[in-house]
Parts: sequence; structure tokens; C-alpha cells
Amino acid sequence: MNRRRFTLISSLTLASGNVLKAAHAKQTEVLSLGLLTDVHYADKNTLGTRAYRDSLLKGKDAAEFFKINKPAAIICLGDLIDAAPSVETEISYLTTICKVLNVARIPRHHVLGNHCVATLNKEEFFKHAESANKEGHYSFDLKGTHFIVLDACYNSKMEPYGRNNFVWHDSNMTPQEIAWLKKDLVETKLPTVVFTHQRLDVDRPNKYAIKQSIKVREILEESKRVRVVFQGHSHKNELVEVNEIPYCTLAAMVEGEGIKNSSYSLLRFFNDGSIKLEGYHRQKNQSFL
Repeated sequence: MNRRRFTLISSLTLASGNVLKAAHAKQTEVLSLGLLTDVHYADKNTLGTRAYRDSLLKGKDAAEFFKINKPAAIICLGDLIDAAPSVETEISYLTTICKVLNVARIPRHHVLGNHCVATLNKEEFFKHAESANKEGHYSFDLKGTHFIVLDACYNSKMEPYGRNNFVWHDSNMTPQEIAWLKKDLVETKLPTVVFTHQRLDVDRPNKYAIKQSIKVREILEESKRVRVVFQGHSHKNELVEVNEIPYCTLAAMVEGEGIKNSSYSLLRFFNDGSIKLEGYHRQKNQSFL
């Protein structure tokens, strides 16, 4: 066998081996989460683009979808309910929508939104939300990923929202929570995903911004661990990258009448480290490498 033919055969053999290795290294899912935000359920007439009562049917549709697809958990990114004139009425909104979501039979984590604690206080919300968490900011690990939930529902006096003591565009994180966030990111060795209701990718005077967004982003960037931040509040699909961290704003479920105008998604994690947001109805697909 001449040298040229031997080289050709060796190259083909090596190429075939690489194809076989690639086939064995097929991308597989290791974890999925269900995501939804800004449901704003209330027994109220449609106002503008917000179809409050339709969120009950939309929530049922999402719960049935999650029941079939079996994500490890459902993350509600805030404003599960709309504001009510009394504590009793707001509790009735909350228990009604939670009963619908319970059909999925999947643990739920609740990010606090300003409407979640308009008339209710935080303790009352968590008591009736049937939530996996009982506090506003905390972290947990699942299948090799670290998850952080933030709470920006504090007014400028650093008082927790509740009993109508705030305006929706006065959103703050306390110094104690910011210190906790920095410590939590130092202590974890895992790739990290962050959930918040109000937005971290924009700054004041933008009304959707957390007032401490610049400081919080610096902490996320310094950690070198944050893969992506998911947020709600402004009701629209949007993806912004700031210093190599993508900030993905999810579409609101409440916007528009009928299930066709709903919005929810599956967040899928794969063995090669990639993350994909699989959106349904109005929610756009996104990929994070």
C-alpha cells in the first residue's frame, strides 16, 4: 500500500470515528422548568389589553400543558393576581388561580410581583399561594444548576410592599438582600440562573427598573457564574445582553383575549450546557449557549 493511499484510509477511519463519537454525544435534556409571568388574574372586566378573567382559562391551558410535559418545577415570575380593594377579595383571586395551576401537580416557586402584594402582605401571599418558597429571596439547586429568586418588592423606605404602601415604579432591593446575593454567588460552584419580576437590564429613570439594577448587575457579572436572567413586569418579549449576560423578559399571560393570546414556556437544560426557552402562544423561543 502506497503512502498516499494509507493516509487517505487513515483520514477516512478517523472521520468515521468522529462521526460515531458525535452520535454518542447526542444532546439530551437533563432538566426542564415551566415558566409563566404576569397572569394578573382577577374577577374584573377586561381593561385595555388586559383580559383579567381570561387568565383563568389561560392558566388552565398552561397547567394541562405542564401536567403532560412534567417539568421539575413551575416558576411564576410575579403578578400572579391583580390588585383588589380588600384583603379578602385579593385572597379569593389568589386561591382561585392557584386551584387552576394545581392541576399540573408540580411544585411552584413564586417570584413576588408588585400586584402579588398590593393589598396582601408577603406573609399572606405565601400562605395562600401554595408555594414551594415562603420568602421573597432565596436560592435552590436542581440537576447541576443553581437558581436564585430575587425580591424587589420594597418601597424607597425599604419597607416591604403590602397594604397599598407603594407605587409600581418604585422598586427596590434592600442592602441586606444585595449582600445576601453576593454571598450566595460566592458560595455556589454551579452555573446559575436568576429569576426576578422587575427588570435588571434597564436603569432609572426607566419605570420598569429595579433602582439598584447597576449594583446588582455588577455582582452578577463579577461572579462569572450567571448564565441568564429571566424577568417579567413590562409584559413584552425582549432579550437584552449586558456585559455578556442575557436578560430575557417574558411576555405576559394577561395580555389579549383568549388562549391564543396566552404566554408560557418550557425552560430546557441540556447535557452540553446549552439552555433553550421553548415558548408557546405569544412567548418567543430563545437559546442561550
